[in-house]
Amino acid sequence: MDFMDVLLIIIPSTLLWATPLIFTALGGAFSERSGVVNIGLEGLMVIGAFSAIVFNLTFDDVFGDSTKWLALLVAMAMGGLLAVLHALASITFRADQVVSGVAINLLAIGATLFLVKRIYGKGQTDIIQESFGKIDVPILSKIPVIGDIFFSNTYWPPFVAILVAFIVWFVMFKTPFGLRLRSVGEHPMAADTMGINVTRMRYIGVILSGALAGVGGGVYAQSISSDFSHATISGQGFMALAALIFGKWHPLGAMGAAIFFGFAQSLSIIGRSLPFLENIPSVYLLIAPYVLTIIALTGFIGRADAPKALGTPYIKGKR
Repeated sequence: MDFMDVLLIIIPSTLLWATPLIFTALGGAFSERSGVVNIGLEGLMVIGAFSAIVFNLTFDDVFGDSTKWLALLVAMAMGGLLAVLHALASITFRADQVVSGVAINLLAIGATLFLVKRIYGKGQTDIIQESFGKIDVPILSKIPVIGDIFFSNTYWPPFVAILVAFIVWFVMFKTPFGLRLRSVGEHPMAADTMGINVTRMRYIGVILSGALAGVGGGVYAQSISSDFSHATISGQGFMALAALIFGKWHPLGAMGAAIFFGFAQSLSIIGRSLPFLENIPSVYLLIAPYVLTIIALTGFIGRADAPKALGTPYIKGKR
């Protein structure tokens, strides 16, 4: 197996595993840039994965090839709805944001597992038929070398995720909305005196985080697991949160970190088929993504300044 063959295996796999992390980390960027800690990304991914799989199984005969894309919209809506609970607790009632996020995680896992058992009579759903399979991107796959590596035998969701990352960067740093969102996360009192509704902006940030995390869960369930159980989203939300911090709360930085973590995860799956990793015990490959996450956050991140008002409830009129 030559170097080109290795790239043809690693790159599509890396991008596939990175995609749910990219969507979810971008969601986390909206929430945390507005000043609200979102530990609940894991639970929001869970509800997105559950919603996407149930919709896919229920309506695949009706919508055909469009089912998986429509399922992502359903996952987005359900993630946004669940995020409203986090917003209500942490913004309106000023509850501890970390505790609220943990509660979202527990609620999502418990509720979805209960519903799966009620609907399907077992601990997991059936396997979906309409999943994100491998494709060759029209025209681009014909480009010599680059087409073979990046656009052949690959998947659609990674390209959508990368496009969304650039859109989020533009919205956050090049539009008045993004300036307002960042201002309420840095200095909410100053933003309030300028006429910005701090509560509304934080609600929007948290709901957008839920919507994008829901899409991340929906992509994971429909492209990697192909069904749903309590263990489908096992730590992906926390890894996305790590990618957000590793990327220093910047959408493009978070995307780069998510691709790095996606690479680590893909190696744990395809490593045994690569000549330079085939003799490494599989258990080491399986723990590698989590070890690399810890190393990245502790050893190589450098100075990462979170938004100054992150985790601090805003009380109007209080100094």
